[in-house]
Amino acid sequence: MLKMGFNEGCTWDGNRGCADQSLMADLKACVKYGIKGIDIRFDCLNKYLEEGGTLEELNAFMKENDIVPLSYNALCFFNMKSTQEEKDAVMAELDDIIAKCAAIDCHMVVVVPSCDLAERGIEATRQEIRDEAVAVLKEMIKKCEPTGLKLSLEFCGAPTMSINTFDDAYEIVKLVDSPLMGVTLDQYHFNGMRSDWSKLEKADGKKIFVWHLNDTEDVPAGAGYNTDAKRLWPSDPRGCLDHKRFADTLKDIGYDFENGFITMEVFRPDYYELSTDECIRIAAEETAKHIQRYCK
Repeated sequence: MLKMGFNEGCTWDGNRGCADQSLMADLKACVKYGIKGIDIRFDCLNKYLEEGGTLEELNAFMKENDIVPLSYNALCFFNMKSTQEEKDAVMAELDDIIAKCAAIDCHMVVVVPSCDLAERGIEATRQEIRDEAVAVLKEMIKKCEPTGLKLSLEFCGAPTMSINTFDDAYEIVKLVDSPLMGVTLDQYHFNGMRSDWSKLEKADGKKIFVWHLNDTEDVPAGAGYNTDAKRLWPSDPRGCLDHKRFADTLKDIGYDFENGFITMEVFRPDYYELSTDECIRIAAEETAKHIQRYCK
């Protein structure tokens, strides 16, 4: 049966979060409520290190408590860089991430596409974006091959994102053509720009490296106000997502329901009013309920 995962976006979004949030608080609550895997946010990890924590201590805690570091989340805005200096900075960041992941036995990095191309004077076609992303990701894969670190491309369902549908993300992954390259499927993002269900239904489930669970208010595709703040717990009656269809489709295409994870990721401001412990308790209950109902 699928295992429960947790993304730190539930307790921290980079600017705000639960008042007592920290990487260790998240991990301890995950252990307390039976969550077996965590997507570690880069800024939460950086804060942990800045405050004197070490990668060795972090690794030891996770191993002692049987919790898997599912992914380093994330290397943001990897593509469509304008200068060689910007491109070099992406690769330098990846080098640093590879070292950190090796130290904590983490085997995957989520990579997020760049946004707001028009503000930088870039009016690229979908094909140009695909071609450039494939070239960059192939270069990144070469850096990852010695350690076997995987990259998972997370398309983001907003009109300002350079890769904003499952359709484009999966095509890029196919063209990279590496066992280390896959897709992050976030249900909210899939709905955001109304990705094509037929593309998901024909995909190879083994190329879905990450499955993010959530629901969302029913707002128009591409609406400027359709932000992460519209995310909901999966059982919220205001939600509009077809959870059965997601689960059935992933099962049909070969997603690993025996050993894989389904990872809660919500960013709703209301939920940041909770304590870390309470937020993660609800996340665990919601995930367990969802697995029982849709993923057996």
